[in-house]
Amino acid sequence: MHFGIFTVGDVTPDPTTGREPTEAERIKAMVAIALKAEEVGLDVFAMGEHHNPPFVPSSPTTMLGYIAARTERLLLSTATTLITTNDPVKIAEDYAMLQHLADGRVDLMMGRGNTGPVYPWFGQDIRMGIPLAVENYALLRRLWREDVVDWEGKFRTPLQSFTSTPRPLDGVPPFVWHGSIRSPEIAEQAAYYGDGFFANHIFWPASHTQRMVGLYRQRFEHYGHGSADQAIVGLGGQVFMRKNSQDAVREFRPYFDEAPVYGHGPSLEEFTSQTPLTVGSPQQVIDRTLGFRKYVGDYQRQLFLVDHAGLPLKTVLEQLDILGEEVVPVLRKEFAVGRPAHVPDAPTHASLVAAAAASDVDALEVASQ
Repeated sequence: MHFGIFTVGDVTPDPTTGREPTEAERIKAMVAIALKAEEVGLDVFAMGEHHNPPFVPSSPTTMLGYIAARTERLLLSTATTLITTNDPVKIAEDYAMLQHLADGRVDLMMGRGNTGPVYPWFGQDIRMGIPLAVENYALLRRLWREDVVDWEGKFRTPLQSFTSTPRPLDGVPPFVWHGSIRSPEIAEQAAYYGDGFFANHIFWPASHTQRMVGLYRQRFEHYGHGSADQAIVGLGGQVFMRKNSQDAVREFRPYFDEAPVYGHGPSLEEFTSQTPLTVGSPQQVIDRTLGFRKYVGDYQRQLFLVDHAGLPLKTVLEQLDILGEEVVPVLRKEFAVGRPAHVPDAPTHASLVAAAAASDVDALEVASQ
């Protein structure tokens, strides 16, 4: 199982001081957070893609390429890549290039985005969000798996004898997760292709996440990719920790109250009781996170949001120390207990290459019979 962090890259004033970081400071802070994630033994660093203030991550491959050059082990991902407003040809080229530069330490999460104005900025219609996601991803898969592509669809110009370069590293494309908060069509898409499904798991109650993951698992099995409990599931989450819960709540409250995505709404107590947001001691985070398995089953990836809402970099790095030293080692041990042998591990480039080689051997054996 992989544990890591994701960032949405918001530039938000610190409500306790009123100071707002510059874009340059926030970008450099995100790099520092990624480097710290590797230092403390986390597996994954993922970043969102946004094209509107107050967010800065408009070019994930640029930042992830820079981080790849400064890390050795960390798996680099997105949270998300906008499959609706990006050209699938450019996605194919950019992430294959990143895959080579990072020696395979790359996967990506497809998503539609939740900012309506982005669609017309990139010449698209938000009412076509689901059809765009379906068509663009179908083309992306072909671009990564076929050396020469002839293609015609509804949303972009046709392709004739087109080869996307560079080709995927070792002939194996990056693993793809399909991220969604509320769209069953995206869970269906992930299941159809046998890809991973990532439930954001921050804003909604556990019952909603349970239904979405359950649908994906059911349809994964329906399409013949394996049993339902072999489907590849990831969850988001948000935590804030101090040695004792009272200190955590007191320190985090002003950041929660002014947060750009959930501030000025339900109280911190209401939100933590109705969603997976956990503000408390490391043990409370451990207990809450272990409880996710009760309603989604054994899963492969857990990503935490720890740098949102104007939290100072020093505080975020302290959160990462706690995750790496006190929380994740316990989660690794406890999640392994009772995990059936047939449930797959989190996918990596090495495991995908090995699976492709085994498939080639099986195909040769069948052909020779």
